[in-house]
Amino acid sequence: MKKLVFTLFAASSLIFTNSAVDVEAAFNSNTITPAIESSHTAQVNTEEVEQVAAAKATVKTGKYKTKYNSNIRLDAGTKYKVVTMAKKGTTVTATHQKKVGSKTWYKVKVNGKAGWVLSTLLTPTSTKVVKASNSASSSEVVSIALSLKGIPYKFGGTTTSGFDCSGFIQYVFKKAGKSVSRTTGTQFAESTTVSNPVPGDLIFFANTYKAGISHVGIYIGNGQFVHAGGSKAEVKSVNDPYWGKKFHSYKRL
Repeated sequence: MKKLVFTLFAASSLIFTNSAVDVEAAFNSNTITPAIESSHTAQVNTEEVEQVAAAKATVKTGKYKTKYNSNIRLDAGTKYKVVTMAKKGTTVTATHQKKVGSKTWYKVKVNGKAGWVLSTLLTPTSTKVVKASNSASSSEVVSIALSLKGIPYKFGGTTTSGFDCSGFIQYVFKKAGKSVSRTTGTQFAESTTVSNPVPGDLIFFANTYKAGISHVGIYIGNGQFVHAGGSKAEVKSVNDPYWGKKFHSYKRL
């Protein structure tokens, strides 16, 4: 009898011990069911990523710059190894794109290698197109400017009673039908640099009466420009001993 009672007691202790272990295990993993669900979810997510990564990419073209130092990976997804690193500001050329979940990845060429980078790490490069000056408008600008030769130079002047350099530019372009800002600095900012000037383009000079961009005229072709400078509005050579040394750039409105 004692032996039977001892046996029953030992069995019940074993059952209780095993139950305690089960409860501790359940608490350590929160609950048994979520642990199973988490395992299942991880399996599904892995499959989804693999399926998306293996999906056919679509063509994507364009040039971009990296916003930050960015890893370029073997395929679309952070689980793939890094093939190279593009430093911040690096220009990359996109060739393809694909989606991984809610994120878009671009296949790019950089540093002589091809790989995938998250699209949000890139910004499109903007190329400002410089349009050629309209011939009729340009000739009109030059014609008006030349008609004002001899008008006295007047600091702050914007009328035919007297011009300063930027006042001269504003007046000429207004007569030609184009609104232009008032000062040399703002005229420089609103125009676009060109390497091959045509008549009607602006010509800027630096370090004349002050440091930096400080004077402007209108290029009229054949290495000459017209401006309000010195004592009056006049035509000068780009290679003039004084102005040649102060030349900065040609720009187009």
